Amino acid sequence: MNVGVFLLIEPFASVEVQLQKAKEMGFKHADITDTNSGGSMMGTAGFSPTVSLDDNPFDVKRLFEKYGIEPLTVCAHSALLEPSNPGVYSTAEIMKAIHFASAIGIRDVVTTETDPRSEWAKNLTYDQQIFIVAEKLYTPCRMADDLGVNILLEPHGPITDSIQGLKDVFDLLGNPKSLGVNLDTGNSWLGGTDPVEMAKVFKDKIHHIHWKDLGEEWVEKRGTEFGCGFSTIALGDGVIDIKGVCDILKDADIPSSTLEIIGSEDILKKSVQYLRSCGI
Repeated sequence: MNVGVFLLIEPFASVEVQLQKAKEMGFKHADITDTNSGGSMMGTAGFSPTVSLDDNPFDVKRLFEKYGIEPLTVCAHSALLEPSNPGVYSTAEIMKAIHFASAIGIRDVVTTETDPRSEWAKNLTYDQQIFIVAEKLYTPCRMADDLGVNILLEPHGPITDSIQGLKDVFDLLGNPKSLGVNLDTGNSWLGGTDPVEMAKVFKDKIHHIHWKDLGEEWVEKRGTEFGCGFSTIALGDGVIDIKGVCDILKDADIPSSTLEIIGSEDILKKSVQYLRSCGI
């Protein structure tokens, strides 16, 4: 399994600077970590590692190739629980991400529902949450199937942090071939789910993994937060059973994974070594 890195190594720096840093650390794989629809002021100025979904995807591919790095996924994290709004990253952006990925041979687009922000979203019943997430993914799933791309749901909200929630979204959509799971070891654990159990249940649907471990200070927050962005410690140094996840998935057909860790080069390299020691 390839182990890549998120391109958020250097604060307030462009995609190219992130790629330079990743190459210096010896990484040969990375996610297209941040995407935006249209133009980004900070991205245009070179202060943000964001990729526009309206850009020429082949220019992005050439930029990665310049540094000998293969793009693994396109991240298209959404707010699927919120009311439809052109000002909110959602279905339209996921569809752009699918076209973008397909054009340059990237297999996986990663998305999620995110925790509810508006009062409207916070007041949805469970069944309404399942419906609104599935409804926003219906057309993207059909498009992804036609273009040979996977949409991967990542644990990062009240539905995707739950094994039952993921099952119910899959079922309502008719379990399309194009819909899978991006297992996030940190987010699933923080949301109150056992990532080892999630790995067992969705082993055949997991096509990518975000690796992160969390320290003791996160234990009291477990079950109260949805997603924590990044870890600041090496894999194996925290409270999450990373080895247990590795034991389940090391023989699965999962071509790639990403370290969702920020910190020193030593922390990143130690994490890769830990995964290798666990058979990944």
